[in-house]
Amino acid sequence: MIADRLSPVVLGVLALVTAIVLGLNLLVPADHALHIPTYAVTLLGKYLCYALLALSVDLIWGYCGILSLGHGAFFALGGYAMGMHLMRQIGSRGVYGNAELPDFMVFLNWQELPWYWYGFDQFWFAALMVLVTPAALAFVLGWFAFRSRVTGVYLSIITQAMTFALMLAFFRNDMGFGGNNGFSDFKDILGASLQSDGVRATLFALTALAVGLGFLLCRFIIRSKLGKVLVAIRDAESRTRFLGYPVERYKLFVFVISAAMAGVAGALYVPQIGIINPGEFDPANSIETVIWVAVGGRGTLVGPIIGAVLVNFAKTYFTAVLPDIWLFALGGLFVAVTLFMPKGVIGLLAKLKRPKLPAAIPESLPVADPKSAE
Repeated sequence: MIADRLSPVVLGVLALVTAIVLGLNLLVPADHALHIPTYAVTLLGKYLCYALLALSVDLIWGYCGILSLGHGAFFALGGYAMGMHLMRQIGSRGVYGNAELPDFMVFLNWQELPWYWYGFDQFWFAALMVLVTPAALAFVLGWFAFRSRVTGVYLSIITQAMTFALMLAFFRNDMGFGGNNGFSDFKDILGASLQSDGVRATLFALTALAVGLGFLLCRFIIRSKLGKVLVAIRDAESRTRFLGYPVERYKLFVFVISAAMAGVAGALYVPQIGIINPGEFDPANSIETVIWVAVGGRGTLVGPIIGAVLVNFAKTYFTAVLPDIWLFALGGLFVAVTLFMPKGVIGLLAKLKRPKLPAAIPESLPVADPKSAE
């Protein structure tokens, strides 16, 4: 497959681009023409966070046939877990100068820190929650859905309803997560200022590393015996179950792994963007993630990374050049991909690289008699 041949190329390009961006940002003077400003590094880091999210969706949709329209919820939960740690790090430097309570709690007259905020002053605990919280939600949802054999569009609706319900819950001020404002005004991480160029470059490098590791993890899974069973479930779930495989366990396992990957993407997104609010739970975000995977090429691993970067770059470009009609331009892009590239960018590359075979000789053509040539 062309995706397999492109895998080392993509990893090499990812490493090369990361090194070039970091070098041009940190080593080249700001007044030089080749200097990459810090805001551009942050923007590229955001694209890579989206690429990791798209990769997590492709793992379950492209290889197991689970179309999740709620992966934005796992992304947001990972972001909120990291945001809670960053809020605890503000301490007395907040507007109200309270060393224990974040500013929004002081504003809402909270008297003490809620129990579910305990431990988030420690980075290791927050990092653990980045993985555990989305994975636990995916486990509970998957356990009930898969053991009830909910599949297809019904499962997609359930995942979408889940993220919509979480969005409504996190909008409430009494939930203790900042209401509609969410978390913002972060100061530092691990004692280093989030506004410094060095920290921004480090976060970008860590995001690129996470994408590379996520890609290798997904590749390891799909090339193993487990991956072959996942593909069998995607193509013929009933037949795979009749062969004796515990289909529900396989689906639950890969669903949990995918959710944890999405949580990591959200955790890397928050310190770079500087804000997290309930808008990240919006079901439209989850649908957009599926579009990234479709544009790049479902079931390829390479395609979702390319699709996420291309679509979000186009989104950034259109919002600047065509601020009034950028939604129509982006919609036209998706329609064009659906009509002319149904298998995404990777499918188009495979079609272009496929050798053209000579046309077959029609059976109706007369065959020359060897004796007539004598």
